[in-house]
Amino acid sequence: MAATWVTRGGLVKQPRDPQQALMMPPPYFNTPVVLTHLSCALGGLLVWGIYVLVDQEVLAWAALVLLLPVLLFGLSMFGRWIGSRRARLAGAYAAAPTHPVESRLPAPAVVLHGLLGIVTIVLVVTVTLGHSGS
Repeated sequence: MAATWVTRGGLVKQPRDPQQALMMPPPYFNTPVVLTHLSCALGGLLVWGIYVLVDQEVLAWAALVLLLPVLLFGLSMFGRWIGSRRARLAGAYAAAPTHPVESRLPAPAVVLHGLLGIVTIVLVVTVTLGHSGS
């Protein structure tokens, strides 16, 4: 998803001022949010993989802590994606030469990505809470 966003110009359309980038209204994805979402997801999955190999409970909790911001940022971006898609389909960008990059992310990919993310977090929560109860 991040590669699609970048290759379609997601980074290019960001303002130079970091404060302004964080305050961009929907439908735009903020670069710090995308990069934090991606890095926490990769970090959480790496820590989870190490937990599976060495079975240390602290690693399961660390993976869970890393995956919670992934969920929050993912839900935030999903809301922005829905808004950009609705606006594009309603013709709100008719006067603009291009639509926001976010509105052009393929719906099946976004939905599948979100479902897999939710399943991952549910599994991590279930195993972590089950492991601490034993």
